Amino acid sequence: MRILQLHCDSIDYTPTKQESIVAEEIKDTRTRHLEEIVVAFVAVEAGDDSAVAADAIRQINESMLKIGCTSLLIYPYAHLSSDLAKPSIAFEICKEMEQNAIDAKLEVSRAPFGWTKSYQVKVKGHPLAESSKAIKPKAERGIADESEDPCDTSQALKRESKIESQWRILTTDGDLVKIDEFDFTDYKKLEMLAKYEIKKQRQVDEPPPHVALMKKLTIADYEPASDQGNMRFFPNGRLIKSLIETHVTNRVKNYGGYEVETPIMYDSQHPSMASYFNRFPARQYTIDSEGKHLFLRFAACFGQFLIANHYQMSHHNLPYRLYEMTRYSFRREQSGELVGLRRLRAFTMPDCHAFCRDLHQAVGEIETRFELSRQVLSEIGITPNDYEMAIRFTEEFYHENRNVINKLATAHGRPMLVEMWKDRFFYFILKWEFNYIDNLGKASSLSTDQIDVENAGRYGITFVDEKNRQMNPIILHNSPSGAIERVIYTLLEKAACEAKEGKRPHLPLWISPTQVRIIPLTEEFDKYAESACKKLSENDIRADIDDRNMSIGKRIREAEKEWTPYILVVGAKEAESDNLRVRDREAGDVKDMTLDALIMTIREKTAKMPTAEINMPVRISKRPQLMI
Repeated sequence: MRILQLHCDSIDYTPTKQESIVAEEIKDTRTRHLEEIVVAFVAVEAGDDSAVAADAIRQINESMLKIGCTSLLIYPYAHLSSDLAKPSIAFEICKEMEQNAIDAKLEVSRAPFGWTKSYQVKVKGHPLAESSKAIKPKAERGIADESEDPCDTSQALKRESKIESQWRILTTDGDLVKIDEFDFTDYKKLEMLAKYEIKKQRQVDEPPPHVALMKKLTIADYEPASDQGNMRFFPNGRLIKSLIETHVTNRVKNYGGYEVETPIMYDSQHPSMASYFNRFPARQYTIDSEGKHLFLRFAACFGQFLIANHYQMSHHNLPYRLYEMTRYSFRREQSGELVGLRRLRAFTMPDCHAFCRDLHQAVGEIETRFELSRQVLSEIGITPNDYEMAIRFTEEFYHENRNVINKLATAHGRPMLVEMWKDRFFYFILKWEFNYIDNLGKASSLSTDQIDVENAGRYGITFVDEKNRQMNPIILHNSPSGAIERVIYTLLEKAACEAKEGKRPHLPLWISPTQVRIIPLTEEFDKYAESACKKLSENDIRADIDDRNMSIGKRIREAEKEWTPYILVVGAKEAESDNLRVRDREAGDVKDMTLDALIMTIREKTAKMPTAEINMPVRISKRPQLMI
């Protein structure tokens, strides 16, 4: 099927002549005028079927959501293809598209099939107003049946929706308590997590506070010229992302991870891929290229497993750890779930896989990585009190390894949410995760780890044991921080909570795009400001100079709006004595200190964290104004 899709101010069309023997009968041949509408010119091709009709409306609906239009005109238009379906088939498929659009709650109309028509359209001028689509039947994509089609919802997703879970609260004493029997009086956020997970309602009705903050602080914004869930990061945002990425990578390397880089797309018909689709509940982006049906990775698993397949490993090598900071991983999440930095379709994920000799070694490794994850988040600025823990496992694993689960509960120090399954549905037997509960009561996972007992066999990953036997390792899947974008979302949501409590919201000092703002009273103190700025920079501190022709009060207010941690106003007294009046945002006070003392304070607070140069012109007068 070929589709030309136009977002129109208006369209006028008039049926003029029956052109096909299956032309439908119409009583009214007067001109029809439609306004504020998406027009889909559709050519139905040989081999198209009901699945193509459904996929076409799904894709059209997704694009209509992005532009905020709910009215659709399906316009049969044979001129887009030279390989047309028989008219009778094409007519039926057009009617199926109409019904699918009705089912999708669109306001739909259809131009009469089999008629020559005169028409006049007025197309809008925005970047998404014009697009084309080519939708192929599964057989042409080399896909045998629905269960292997990575374009469709995976079988794992379908199974996930039917899973019967036992929900419990695990106390620090190791007791499993039914949800309705647990006293949540002192654990309100845990109660919110339990309700969120049990109901599985991921959609949001309003933007969470961080969306306004990410724009205000010029960190990130939506990209209207891209697919939903693909964000653009401004210089401030790119700096913050880069620092967090560097810190997580350094911590994983110190723990023993070996960094690799793998492709972002894979052949869906590769033997190890086809079966994996049905064991991982994710929606994929797909690309047809040179006869191959490719998909964009939704994790680093594939690439790291294919690398491990080429290793000759001994039990002496294990645990062996491969790591990648994926920029990007892709998941075609549902549009209603996409909001700000909380849930994206393209995201940066630190992914570390450990290949372990047996379950005993895997358990020891998962305990190590649990502590690593807690430390990584705390160092970033997300403390254990900021998140709740959930853990999922099979009944069999629980009864055989209760001590392991109780150890994690003790380490967490608070009750946690448990989801227990009678049978194993996916490739893992245990998964834990830290969840942040935001200002709208939505939960978002940060750090996580899984015990995978399937994929080593699927990907042919082996090691030689003490008896010289070829064995499959157990694989652990760990993200020590979760997606980097979600970490930023968490920090901004935390700041929004601080503001609600009457505190001054702030970012952690080590990732603040500008750590020190220097404001010279007049031009005559410009050289002193430059000298101070240079000294700060030489000590790995990001400093800038507000040299704009504004009042001192306004420049101070501008710095405060940007959450600048330290503000220095430089005049004659400061230039002569080197004793500075320093506005400390986090402390909420003004103090006298020398420049050297300020440098020492900042370096102590940011010790062992990555540093980077400022990612904007040092002089604010040289910066363009960002209009968002």
